[in-house]
Amino acid sequence: MKSDYRVSVVLPARNEARALPDCLRGVRAALPDCEIIVVDDGSTDETAAIAAGLGARVISHPYSKGNGAAVKTGARAAHGDILVFMDADGQHRPEDIPRLLEKLEEGYDMAIGARGMKDHAGTHRGIANTVFNWLASWMVNHRVEDLTSGFRAVRAERFRRFLYLLPNSFSYPTTCTMSFFRAGFGVAYVPVSMPPRIGRSHIRPLRDGVRFILIIIKIGTLYSPLKLFLPVAGTFFATGLGYYFYTYATTHRFTNMSALLLTTAVLVFLIGIVAEQISALLYKDSDSADPRDPAV
Repeated sequence: MKSDYRVSVVLPARNEARALPDCLRGVRAALPDCEIIVVDDGSTDETAAIAAGLGARVISHPYSKGNGAAVKTGARAAHGDILVFMDADGQHRPEDIPRLLEKLEEGYDMAIGARGMKDHAGTHRGIANTVFNWLASWMVNHRVEDLTSGFRAVRAERFRRFLYLLPNSFSYPTTCTMSFFRAGFGVAYVPVSMPPRIGRSHIRPLRDGVRFILIIIKIGTLYSPLKLFLPVAGTFFATGLGYYFYTYATTHRFTNMSALLLTTAVLVFLIGIVAEQISALLYKDSDSADPRDPAV
């Protein structure tokens, strides 16, 4: 990555008037020449006015569309070759941004600020994130250290390829991370510590936890369908075969239930094969060269 590439810092913000001033000053101190974009996601406080007063470029949503939607708005509007995404609530430290950029200079396509267990907002969230990390790692065949961290630096051209996949909710980091891994792009993790946020969190643990799992399944289905279909087919096959052995040993019969289970196993497996072929279409443009792409 060339040193003269411009960096755009995108901050989705909703009612973050208290934390925003220190955050923006910190970003400007860490990256004096960067473009700062604050996406005001339908705030009812002075978020937009404060951001504009501190020299940030402000884009306002007429109503709250969600954290992911704000990220997509900022990504589309940014002029930088490198995008840095961070929260405006004081949890992400601007002084860590150069460490993320150093990873991109080493050749990675995305660098993510990875939290430790103590940096999560509550033990239950730390445990949930550990489970999500394990499930995502199995899906993409790579170790995922922090699936839900919204603090990351990424090559703009790479990131925009997946905008159509990103949800409008808080689970955009999940989709982004898994998409990069499955597309074969380089992903690095940088350990960071995060102070407590200023203000109230907009995440609802139960609703968004279920949404995270659905997103993992969705991306797994898009990029590696057999990771889902093969275990299901194997379970049906093993159950059908086991039930056949049982009924043959006890009644010397091959029952309709055994036939149904074995047939279902074959059908699920064949559906997985077809889905695997369809998912290959996602890569049809992955080798197209963009002259603005620093990796080319």
